[in-house]
Amino acid sequence: MIKRATLLLAAALTTATAAAAGFPDKPVTLVVPYPPGGATDTLARILAKGMGQRLGQTVIVDNKAGAGTAIGAGAVAQALPDGYTLLISSNTTFTVNPALKSKLPYDAQKSFESIGLIGTSPLVLLANPAFPANSVKELVALARAKPGTLAYGSFGNGTTSHLAGEMFKLVTGADLLHVPYKGSAPAMTDLIGGQVQLTFDTNVAALPMIQSRKVKALAVTSAKRSPSMPSVPTVAEAGFPDYEMVPWITIVAPRGLPAAVQQVLGKALADTLADASVRGDLEKTGVDVAWQPGSFYEARVAKELPLLRAYVHKAKIPTE
Repeated sequence: MIKRATLLLAAALTTATAAAAGFPDKPVTLVVPYPPGGATDTLARILAKGMGQRLGQTVIVDNKAGAGTAIGAGAVAQALPDGYTLLISSNTTFTVNPALKSKLPYDAQKSFESIGLIGTSPLVLLANPAFPANSVKELVALARAKPGTLAYGSFGNGTTSHLAGEMFKLVTGADLLHVPYKGSAPAMTDLIGGQVQLTFDTNVAALPMIQSRKVKALAVTSAKRSPSMPSVPTVAEAGFPDYEMVPWITIVAPRGLPAAVQQVLGKALADTLADASVRGDLEKTGVDVAWQPGSFYEARVAKELPLLRAYVHKAKIPTE
């Protein structure tokens, strides 16, 4: 029995090694846990083209939206760990969701292993152009004068934009109503249309709308001003120095990925991000490109997750 088990294990390892040696021999799917047209979708399509060129295979972008990224993340967590199904997402998936929800179709610390970090993208506090406040101070004063009458949209319950809004309420004392959407694009549409007065969105989605004057930016959520929009002040500059919420973006695969396959994918991502043309395209959308190897993921999640859980408790944000 022992000999048979040993032989079966050796055969399995040989098969996995052989498969890794020929990887990839068919298209790779990159799952985006948001609807088409949003910030992560934009990044995914830029990276899919670059990685596809380096892998010698098409990288197909597959949008699986819903449940604050949990539907897409859950699908990838349950996929075969063969390198042909990947997930691109932010810390919404990997630390914010676990801080807010006790039941998820994946475990951020056990279900995935990272291909590599792409970079960071500050959130922006946006307002409809007709909104009377033009700064954080004016917004806070208006919200305090009319508690519960102003609404901010997020791209879903349990997302970074949701947590950014709840942190903003806690730090500033502004009483705002949260309106969750199924992604960045529908939230932006309603902001432009005046159905909500405010949103917290990535600068990837915000930049073109700000430049076309369809929305106005009140502040960025990073500790320092963003290079992509240096004229926009931080929330901290308005007198709230403890406020900071900066999403980071990574590509992960299901746990159990063969080391050789992970190496191929990691190199394709690193080489894509090292391409000046690709970096330029990403930076134009507002991403601060800062590649780090897959080992970054586990350390970042282990550090950030308990901190967010403590903050959620302090802010009395409802958990599920």
